[in-house]
Amino acid sequence: MPRTHAGWFRLVAIAEAFSWVGLLVAMAFKYGLGMPLGVTVMGWVHGLIFTAYVVTCLIVFSPLRWKFRVLVLALVSSVPPLASVWFERWANRRGLLTEPDSDEPTFWGRVRYALRELN
Repeated sequence: MPRTHAGWFRLVAIAEAFSWVGLLVAMAFKYGLGMPLGVTVMGWVHGLIFTAYVVTCLIVFSPLRWKFRVLVLALVSSVPPLASVWFERWANRRGLLTEPDSDEPTFWGRVRYALRELN
């Protein structure tokens, strides 16, 4: 099991791409051979993994110190088939999947601080 934010992101990004492929194959069976059950099953599986990908992006962007535009690109890459793998490789080449050592608070740390100050 992954132990880092980047590891979790990679795992979910690759799973999202595989679920896309499974859904596309199921759609070929449904519309080509008239077998709709595959889309029912793979649609549900893909929807679950798609949601996990979006949640994972929202969780890891802060510890990985992604800029907002990188987060938006990660989220948009969940829509086209296999684009999440492209994004993972792109981010890895640019060093965006390494956790920088910084004493500056993360985005979620700032949100937590702001919520405490409101009370």
